[in-house]
Amino acid sequence: MTFALTATIATPSLVLVGAADILDRLVELVLDDVWGTVLDVLAAVTGIEMLGFPFMQRAYLAAVCIAVIGPLVGSFLVHREMAMIGDTLAHSAFAGVAAGLFVNAVFAVTVPPLLTALLVAALAALVVQTLVDYAGAYRDTSLAIVLTGSFAIGSVLVTATDGGIAVGINAYLFGSLATVSRANAAILGLLSVVVTLGVTVAYRPLVYVTFDEVGARAAGLDVTRYNQLLAVLTAVVVVGAMQIMGVILVAAMLVIPVAAATGVRGFKRSVAAAVGAGLVATVAGVTLSYVYDVAAGGTIVLVAIAVYAGVKLVAGAAE
Repeated sequence: MTFALTATIATPSLVLVGAADILDRLVELVLDDVWGTVLDVLAAVTGIEMLGFPFMQRAYLAAVCIAVIGPLVGSFLVHREMAMIGDTLAHSAFAGVAAGLFVNAVFAVTVPPLLTALLVAALAALVVQTLVDYAGAYRDTSLAIVLTGSFAIGSVLVTATDGGIAVGINAYLFGSLATVSRANAAILGLLSVVVTLGVTVAYRPLVYVTFDEVGARAAGLDVTRYNQLLAVLTAVVVVGAMQIMGVILVAAMLVIPVAAATGVRGFKRSVAAAVGAGLVATVAGVTLSYVYDVAAGGTIVLVAIAVYAGVKLVAGAAE
């Protein structure tokens, strides 16, 4: 009887250990065996030493993920005139990070700040959409309410510990190449897959709702559900990009690459062009950040603005 009880208790633990081993092996396969090997080969062929550094490999992987999912979701937001929702959710994520660090400092537990940031940002996204759909609030008003409220909560939590968590939160405010750990890179990769699959599965309804919400309602689509889906996907993008871009600049990758691609005809083509602009901005920004030892987030945004300006100059000269 004792043996049977012990076996019953031990079995779930063995399952969890086995699942953790499989997950670790999968992360090792993607980050080291595939992505790491590719960049190691590039480093050997090109002679660019930094491509072989593990922390830069993780930073480049994060940059590629951000370049894909940012414009992918941002294309819908820009065409719906909801571009600033990214900034609102970034401030909500700041409150989530502050909440995670506060709990860790006060209650001596270990709560991943990225997890609390994701939960709070997703909740804020739903609150914004609820205010728009049911409370009759104008979109910019609802965004302002959630943005200022979230930042207020975050600032209160930071000061509630006599500034003890202020140092820990700086990396999330401004972003950093060094903060992209193996775990964070794996999380961002997983979030990128979730966002890409979500947009792919719901692509047609999302496009319909984006360009003709009234017609979508008349056609029987659950517009509220798709609005909420887009809001939550935006929160996921914001939290994923936050570790390199920082809270202050994270909204840029939802807007600037999309703005650079506005001259491309066809929605799918414009999304592809926006992703291309995002890749140029993030990869070049991460590279320049390492070479000149400057903030990664700010460098990426400046490169993105340069790409936007270059596209507009070329388009203007061609007319």
